[in-house]
Amino acid sequence: MVFYRVRSRVDAEDITQDVFLKAFQKISSIREAAKFRGWLVTIALNRVRDFQRKKRFRGLFKAEDEEIESRPDISYDRNQPEALEQAMRKDFWNHIGRILKKLPKMEREVFLLRFFDHLSINEIAAVLKKSESTIKTHLYRSLAKFKKEPVMRQLLNEVIQ
Repeated sequence: MVFYRVRSRVDAEDITQDVFLKAFQKISSIREAAKFRGWLVTIALNRVRDFQRKKRFRGLFKAEDEEIESRPDISYDRNQPEALEQAMRKDFWNHIGRILKKLPKMEREVFLLRFFDHLSINEIAAVLKKSESTIKTHLYRSLAKFKKEPVMRQLLNEVIQ
């Protein structure tokens, strides 16, 4: 979850370490075991937001932008039979990333939490401190926008055939 949001393996590892350190320090504050997952995701999202805020602030003072690692390195050896599959997978994730960038912040966050982090509607509502109906509305809107994208329609048609 953290890696997908920061797109850097090193930064994701640092943030994840901070998340678990914070969770360990505050574990006594959790009253119900059923809420642990949502509580941990909330800590992670807050740490990612802090990281992104600091990064934007530091970016104001740098002359050149840092290169962001978008995906783990994949070697494309043309002799390997998996090369085409790897190229198609990379292309698919590039399309998904472009569509996600078009979504409003809340719709994107709900979509990611639901389909990438596999949280339930109830857990998402707890993490984002919103009602379940609000979460469902944002999820419905994001799905509708995904379905309207020509690239997604093409992919869905290919899967169906």
